[in-house]
Order: sequence, then C-alpha cells, then structure tokens
Amino acid sequence: MRVPATAANLGPGFDALGLALTLYNEVELEEAEGIEVEIGGEGAATLPRGEENLVVQGARAVYRSTGRPFRGLRVRQTNRIPPGRGLGGSASAWLGGMLGANALLGDRLSREAVLDLAIQHEGHPDNLAAALHGGLIVVCWEPEARLVAKLPVPDGIGLVLLVPDREASTREARAILPEVVPRQDAVFNVGRACLLLAALWQERWDLLAPAMADRLHQPYRRGLFPWIDGVFAAARRSGALGWALSGAGPSVLTVVRGAPEPLARALEAALAAEGLKGQSLVLGVDREGARVEEMS
Repeated sequence: MRVPATAANLGPGFDALGLALTLYNEVELEEAEGIEVEIGGEGAATLPRGEENLVVQGARAVYRSTGRPFRGLRVRQTNRIPPGRGLGGSASAWLGGMLGANALLGDRLSREAVLDLAIQHEGHPDNLAAALHGGLIVVCWEPEARLVAKLPVPDGIGLVLLVPDREASTREARAILPEVVPRQDAVFNVGRACLLLAALWQERWDLLAPAMADRLHQPYRRGLFPWIDGVFAAARRSGALGWALSGAGPSVLTVVRGAPEPLARALEAALAAEGLKGQSLVLGVDREGARVEEMS
C-alpha cells in the first residue's frame, strides 16, 4: 500500500486543516510467525524493527479490534517521507499498518472505522484524515462531532517544501504552546482560516499570504526554529504565494504558481544562511489518499 505525506495546520488551521502531498511511504504486509521488519529509504538507520515499530503496532491494533489472534507479521517499508519533519510520517506508518492488516482480514473495518482507530492511537486527526482521504481536509474530531470534509484544491498551484536535515520532536513542539491564548489571537486565526478556504475556492492568489498567517502556534515555535523568519522572508521575496510551518515543523510549506525552482533554491539558501542544511522538494497535491493493492 501507498500512504502520502501530509502538511497540517497550513498556518491558521491548527489541528483542523491537512493537505496530502505527492510524497509517499510504501508498505507491504504478510502474515507470519513472529515479527520481521525490513526498512529502506528515509529513517532506515533509526526506525525500530520490532514490536515498537508503528506499522506493526497499527496492524496489531486492527487484529485486536476485530477479535482476531495476532501471531506475527512480515513488514517491508520503503520510506520517502523523512521522519521527524512535520510531514505526517508517523500517521503514514499507523495507516500503513492498519489498512494493510484490514486488507489481510478481508476489510472487516470501514475506512471511517480505521480512521477512528488510528486517531485513538496516533492522536493527530488532521494528518491522518488527509493521508487517508487525500486532498485538502477539514477535520473536527471531538466526542460530540467527528466530522471530515474534503475540499477541492485548484489546479495550477505547486508546492515547494523546505525540509531541514535536523529532526524535531512533535511532543516538544506541542509542549511549548500555551494552554490559553488571548481572545484577539483566537479571533485572528478563525478569520485567517476562513480566508484561506475562501482564497482557494475563489482562486484569489493575492489572499494566500495573509490567509496563511498564524498566531496560535508559529510565534511560540520560533524558539525551537529561530531561523523560520529568515526562510519566510526569502519565500516572500522569491514569489511564494503563501508559506507556513508544515505541521509542528521544522519543514516549511510554500505555495507557488509558475516555475518552482527559483523559490526552491532561495529557500535552501536562506536556511544555509542560518547555518543549517536542508533540501527543497517540489511536490503537488495528492488527491487520492492512501491506496491499498494486493501483492502479486
């Protein structure tokens, strides 16, 4: 199966907006006696290969939820999503394990049930819903309202993703956020999130930069990523339509129309000026979401 990377928040949509990207992890699963995990690509040197592997944990959760005995699994991962960069790598792993196990068991769970189970374990509905369904996702996942809406994304926009070489901890990036925010900041973000969806719907590219502004998480995360102001300024100077941290960071998502290469080079140069290495990835929007195929 193939599961896309995701960019969450998109600036003002904290924990509510997610976008699937054309960058994928691939997972193959077979029932086995015991656990065997092979990992190639991103994270091959650091990701666990035993019971603590997230693909294995996801598969085991599906077996447990359907009442089926879990004897073991043979897992082959081909990772293209860099871990620890705010690109939904853990969401991809959880979904890869759960969707694969569900297929092995004859699709006993609906996709909605898989999503609910994944959220119980992984805890980030914005990444998970976008990776599962593809495209641009609005998600509200509370006990009283568990809702996902998929919105159209206009053709003709490109994405340039700046991925620093340095990993970051999502837990640390969330811990730095305050429990209470000023009312004016909350109102600011509500307005900008609405403006972002309106700008995409009407293809008002001139609105994207102000629409992707944020006061709920990015200002607080500058302490972890003090270089983001320089990168954001380079994005503005180089013609990006909008820019924001991808998820909890440290990757930066930018939106562009036209040739993306000058913007990609400018972002890398801005990061290098701060003494850090990284690479720019030119991507598109994945509109399909996670795809399960039987192995031949």
